[in-house]
Amino acid sequence: MSLSEKLLDEIDALKDDIGFSGRSEIFRASTRLLIADNDEKKNLEGYINSILILIHPKKSEDKVTQIKHNFEDIINTQIHSHLQENQCLELFILEGDAGRMRELSRLLNRNIKFLYSKLVPLPQE
Repeated sequence: MSLSEKLLDEIDALKDDIGFSGRSEIFRASTRLLIADNDEKKNLEGYINSILILIHPKKSEDKVTQIKHNFEDIINTQIHSHLQENQCLELFILEGDAGRMRELSRLLNRNIKFLYSKLVPLPQE
């Protein structure tokens, strides 16, 4: 596995902040979190509300727009904001079929070099 020096420095700082004994422990914990997050998404079903947060390079804006147009049936609201260093924040408020939300999240994650992506299902009554 190859990682940039900057990322390794961030991992080492995180290790010290949280109190992990080594990098391997951080990778195991990170992998468990990623699996749990994926399992949560896989188990979503039916008609739900959720929020999708995406931070991506500004140069990916056209691709995000292209993908989101295929999901207008579930996008209630979208907020787009420019952040520092040529980054964009997309906040999607979603309502509809959980499978469509998973698909939107999956397509964005697969096709965009994102810096942060999180699908947050909202509590149901």
